Amino acid sequence: MEYLLPLAQFTARVAEHPNRIYLNQPIERQWTQWTWADVDSQARRIAAGLISQFQPGDKVAILAKNSAEWFVADLAIMMAGMVSVPIYSTAGEDTIAYVLEHSAARAVFLGKLDDCMPANNAIPASVLRIAFPYPTADATAHWQTWLDTYEPLGQLPTQQPDDIFTLVYTSGSTGRPKGVVLTCRNVASSSYTSAAQVTWQVTDRCMSYLPLAHITERCVLELMSLYSGVEIFFVESLATFVDDVKHARPTFFISVPRLWTKFQVGILAKMPDQKLQRLLRIPLLGKLVARKVRAGLGLDKCRVFGSGSAPIAPDMLHWYARLGMPIAEGWGMTETAGMSCSNLPYSEKRIGTIGVPVACVEMRLGENDEVQIRGEAVFTQYYNNPEATAESFVDGWFKTGDRGTQTADGAYKIVGRLKEQFKTAKGKYVAPAPIENLIARNHWVEQSCVMGVGRPAPVALVVLTDAGRAAPREELAHSLEQSLAEFNAELESHEKLAGFIVMQEPWTIENGLLTPTLKIKRGVIEERFVYLLDKMADRAVQFEDSLL
Repeated sequence: MEYLLPLAQFTARVAEHPNRIYLNQPIERQWTQWTWADVDSQARRIAAGLISQFQPGDKVAILAKNSAEWFVADLAIMMAGMVSVPIYSTAGEDTIAYVLEHSAARAVFLGKLDDCMPANNAIPASVLRIAFPYPTADATAHWQTWLDTYEPLGQLPTQQPDDIFTLVYTSGSTGRPKGVVLTCRNVASSSYTSAAQVTWQVTDRCMSYLPLAHITERCVLELMSLYSGVEIFFVESLATFVDDVKHARPTFFISVPRLWTKFQVGILAKMPDQKLQRLLRIPLLGKLVARKVRAGLGLDKCRVFGSGSAPIAPDMLHWYARLGMPIAEGWGMTETAGMSCSNLPYSEKRIGTIGVPVACVEMRLGENDEVQIRGEAVFTQYYNNPEATAESFVDGWFKTGDRGTQTADGAYKIVGRLKEQFKTAKGKYVAPAPIENLIARNHWVEQSCVMGVGRPAPVALVVLTDAGRAAPREELAHSLEQSLAEFNAELESHEKLAGFIVMQEPWTIENGLLTPTLKIKRGVIEERFVYLLDKMADRAVQFEDSLL
């Protein structure tokens, strides 16, 4: 494939349309705009500041929520010939300290954070703290001061395909996060290919709100924007999210399954699903209702919808399709520099699959139906971890750890993680992910975790939506009992659920039960709550507080 590396691609965009708006940042409810030339000038000044203190190849971390400055800092690190190390804004003290030490980062950009204490405690004195122009952790250098002090860098380095572009640390659902070494070739091939899947228009707009420390937001949105030229809008806070989306009216919008569930819950809080589905079936009126729902989300101008990071229930995709929101599911990993497989162009026939491999990679099913992948976007090493690197490849193919199947037309379907399978007392393996997708059909349920190692039958722990927690228990129990019978009728005998345990509290990043990308930490949940299975009686639906 013919593509420019990220810095050259950015420079080409600036030369092509310097005065076109690129970034839109709400600050105290006022929208600030940056043109491509503005971003270039700021990035060159910040790069000059970095060069004044550090050497090419040094590591520079970014610990912040999404903002225009995040993009500018990333570009500045490229321009300085250094290596970026993104850290999740929700990371705890131990994770921050570990990533900074393991990567040997020399500096860290600090931006919006919900809690500054972990950063204040974890960042050693040897690491320079550079503050974005927002309330943030303690800092010794400041964004605006650097912009005022340094002249724009003149000559930019020429990136080489095998240069290290970034170290991205996995979100750590199990054990210590590993530092994935991604080269300029890795991220360029992935981002270029992502952009090439859509026919872009000058007026196209995207929202950047998923964590930029995650590879999806980085390569399918931030770096992809260099190849598509799309305009980017940020959100000011969680409280302003809906208003900010309505202001941007994006034409390209990606999310994760848990947020698609929350959007659905919000829609159904205003209109029961039975009534909504009845209205959608009425000619003309159905289209008007669907358009009103999309407008309520700020997505009435959206042409391309996507979902990634974790499996999404096919029923959820069909539900959104009836609203005129055809969500294309995609799949990728940090190690594959973002999206490697997708249902774009969108095909309703491929709902329930992750589509077909993108142009820069090849995929196959290996031993135990493990999805394996190779190509320009696939990494070659974990940072300072040769043992993990060696264990992750077979004959040049990266072993993803995902178990899959393939349809007759070449689409792949992920049926769970190999390590997540467990054996019940019946001696047969159960893959929890497909069962959890079934459970997602129940509109009262927001999260679920199927477990049951060595048990007679699997049990599902479920977390309710806000509406579910407010509903009468008798009504909830009846709904879940009906769902249990429906799901078990579709499952193999060894997969049939013994029942549900309804949890008291949601699983969140803060209580350590979700990763920063909102995937459940299955091992932590099992370890913390497995004792509840010993207290279950014969009832199909139990409430956690009644078992304590």
